[in-house]
Amino acid sequence: MNTAATESSLKKGEPVSWNAQCKDGRIIAVLSDTHGSLSAEAIEVLGNVDLIIHAGDIDTPDVLETLRGIARVVAVQGNMDGGAWTKGLSRTEVVEIEDVRIYVLHNIDRLDLNPRAAGFHAVISGHTHRPEIREDRGVLFLNPGSASWPKAKNPPTMALICVKEGAIKAEIVVLRPSSGK
Repeated sequence: MNTAATESSLKKGEPVSWNAQCKDGRIIAVLSDTHGSLSAEAIEVLGNVDLIIHAGDIDTPDVLETLRGIARVVAVQGNMDGGAWTKGLSRTEVVEIEDVRIYVLHNIDRLDLNPRAAGFHAVISGHTHRPEIREDRGVLFLNPGSASWPKAKNPPTMALICVKEGAIKAEIVVLRPSSGK
């Protein structure tokens, strides 16, 4: 299993180059902590993805409806997600793409398994609103940050993952801050 992690800022038009880099692979967009809103720029980045993973704190069903209008969505329930609309959301999900297994949960502090021993290649979480990509003993850990409500002077962010030939590559996408915050 090969993992690669990079952080970079994508400017307008660069998702096309991401598509070229991931030619013949699967592109996954990763969001978390959107708290009821999605910027036009975030939606633009989602334009050519095969799957969207949302790591919780969605806050409203409207966000999920918008995402489902773009691509297939796998979402988990965050600590701020409540109400009847969340009945179909689990606290954890497993995503399998090609031979790559991804474990998704909202709060990494609630991880109750050894991902490597359980056969996972990546763990996706949110909650902190801070973007992070790291590798630990062959497992990629990804927090996309918050596309809508960043903390600690971080800009709004999301992530893109490329799964290709059994390898996984992740990249943080830096979005422009909205003018209303």
